[in-house]
Amino acid sequence: MKVAVLTDSAANLNKAFIESHENLFVVPLMISVDGKEYRDQVEISASDIYDQLDTHKIKTSLPALKDLEDTLNNIKKKGYTHLVVINISSGLSGTYNSFRMALEELKDIEIIHYDTRTLAGGEGVIVEYALELIENNTPFHEIFDLLETLRTKDSMAFYTINTLKYLKEGGRINKVEATVGEILNIKPVITVNDKGVYVTLSKGIGLKRALLKMKSILEEEYKNDLIDLIIHFGNNYDLALSLSEKLKTSLNIRNLKIERLTPVLGVHTGPEIIAYVARRIK
Repeated sequence: MKVAVLTDSAANLNKAFIESHENLFVVPLMISVDGKEYRDQVEISASDIYDQLDTHKIKTSLPALKDLEDTLNNIKKKGYTHLVVINISSGLSGTYNSFRMALEELKDIEIIHYDTRTLAGGEGVIVEYALELIENNTPFHEIFDLLETLRTKDSMAFYTINTLKYLKEGGRINKVEATVGEILNIKPVITVNDKGVYVTLSKGIGLKRALLKMKSILEEEYKNDLIDLIIHFGNNYDLALSLSEKLKTSLNIRNLKIERLTPVLGVHTGPEIIAYVARRIK
């Protein structure tokens, strides 16, 4: 049995990690800037996007069908007999369905197709776990349920932003709610529920209070449990670094990574995002 993992660029995996796993394949989502399309993380960077958000017409779209088909052909050519496919939430993107249709044409490979019902680092830790399971020779038929346990019981992902402007423009939040939130300086703490759609987990008046609420959510959920933690940021690295130092003193963290949010997601959140992704280590 030879097992590969296939995912999309919304998993926010860095280049070094991808290159260190020969059985990991990533298909980029697409970003359009003034009508010209670029492959997420391949042909355009987060800096490019954040610098142009307010001055250019920027949209996101599904992976190019040819990129997906070429990747699947490459997986088959390399002799993989089993494939774990892990995608951004089907409630937030059509990517899962795009992959599903392409996979229907793939013959002679046994497939697990997992809808993470999350995104960014929340999706990324599921990819990492799938690779760990494969390296530990976990029976293939057990992998789906183990990924589901991680998603629903042993990890959480949520974020806050300093402006609701970009979520509103991208149709990710109700326009009336966004306008009221801006007027009252309400900063939502947003997560993705078990149906894979955005919901408000909590709220704070001002960014500082929202960040304090996020810290307390982590503390209440994990207490002294050992965790891995990812902090995502946009253009606010110094804030992310400062927050990481505070979290180190109140949580039992094995590994902490500060990672810039992939541009295909940053289009919808804007540059002033802070996200936490925690994974319980057993």
